[in-house]
Amino acid sequence: MLASTDFIPATPISRRRRLADAQALSSRKPQLPATGFAIAAAMLLAGCASTQSALIPGGAAAPVAAQWHAPLPHGGQLADMSQWWAQFDDPLMLRLIEAGQQVSPTLAQASARIADARAASVTQSAALMPSLDAGISSSRGRSELGTPIGTSYSADLQVGWELDVFGAGRAAANAAQARLESSRAGWHDARVSVAAEVATTYVELRACEAQIQLAETDAQSRARTSRVTSLAVNAGFQPPASADLASASAAQGKVALIQRRTQCDLLIRALNALTAQDEAALRRDLGTGTGLLPRPAELGVAAMPAQVLAQRPDIYAAARDVMAASAESDQARAQRWPRIALAGNIGTTRIDSGGVSAGGTVWSIGPVTVTLPLFDGGTRLANAQAARARYEAATIVYSARLREAIRDVQIALVTLDSAAMRGKDVLIAANGFERSFAAAEASYQAGTASLFELEDARRSMVAGQSAVIELHRERVSAWIALYRALGGGWSPAGVHAVRNEAAG
Repeated sequence: MLASTDFIPATPISRRRRLADAQALSSRKPQLPATGFAIAAAMLLAGCASTQSALIPGGAAAPVAAQWHAPLPHGGQLADMSQWWAQFDDPLMLRLIEAGQQVSPTLAQASARIADARAASVTQSAALMPSLDAGISSSRGRSELGTPIGTSYSADLQVGWELDVFGAGRAAANAAQARLESSRAGWHDARVSVAAEVATTYVELRACEAQIQLAETDAQSRARTSRVTSLAVNAGFQPPASADLASASAAQGKVALIQRRTQCDLLIRALNALTAQDEAALRRDLGTGTGLLPRPAELGVAAMPAQVLAQRPDIYAAARDVMAASAESDQARAQRWPRIALAGNIGTTRIDSGGVSAGGTVWSIGPVTVTLPLFDGGTRLANAQAARARYEAATIVYSARLREAIRDVQIALVTLDSAAMRGKDVLIAANGFERSFAAAEASYQAGTASLFELEDARRSMVAGQSAVIELHRERVSAWIALYRALGGGWSPAGVHAVRNEAAG
């Protein structure tokens, strides 16, 4: 399961702490009042730094319909989605889904993006804190003519801190954190997509196997009819044209069977590519339950589209991308303002020369460096404009993702409703065509029906039986599509509740 909490919070240093640090530093060196004043002024300015809103900026909002414009399924609950695959009662499909998720390059890339975003978040958060470096040095030599050779040793600590007066650092940390949350949600979305793709391919394969069984039965029936007709023609009971028609019908049945077998073979290879299973072992496993389509448990759909959108990891990721782009825009604007940095060091030095040793402690606070951008040829302004353009692009992507999510759910709902409405009539038609063919076959054998009537009844029967299989496949695939459209059991709490799943 995905890791979602191993991040460093981008918590700013409090204003009280900043002022306390400034007072402590200034009290250590009262002979430099200008330094203490500059630090205190910088701390007060830092209290006015802009902060990133926790909500999506209003400009990124997109209208969402108050209700669905498609019939909702009657069964199931949203809570069932987290364990929905297990309710198929098809262990092989479950195992193939797990295998597909383990070897998916999409998931591997998503995991790598999480690691990259996590490192960037740590880097940006650390940039808000002071840096501390240690140095050690040693030298030996003669400092002046006529003096003995001496050895000097020194060790010091150097402190540097760039004060985030105008919020550029805080905005960068917020952007990195939003990117991290987006990458985690993207991993969940990839995981759901892989599961849905494997399951859909598996269902198509099982439906194809059922169609093969139907095609084999039909081809055998056509071949028998061709043999009987040839005997009748040779005996003079049927015209020669009947033998030609029966032979053509038998050949047509063989062609249809070969086409179905080719289609199934391609689906097996597609499933093999998705799961990286040994093909021979996969074919053996698929040999059990040939032509049996899984029967999924029904899902409930929230009456309000907004509730469904809250369950989609891709929507969450797009929203976090908007927040990141907004923070990066704030960062670019803040970089047009002055930058203030503080440095300091403390160390100890020891000198041994001519049998005499001397040592002591040295320290300094400062300088306080203020960097004021005066002229850069418009670089900072262009950077701010580019960041703003990226924010606007992110809002467009977010709005489009909302519309796509609504469309995905609507399509799945309409397909399910259509399958439900057609189900009874498809079965009635298939049963009727089977009875009609049985009657036509009996009449043909009795000599009261022509071969044309028999073949016409056969085509209707095969089409009816094929429609039943296709309807079942369509219905199961629509449930899988609905599962995918509803977010696959994901919730925003999952971004913060699980730890190190993607890395594991």
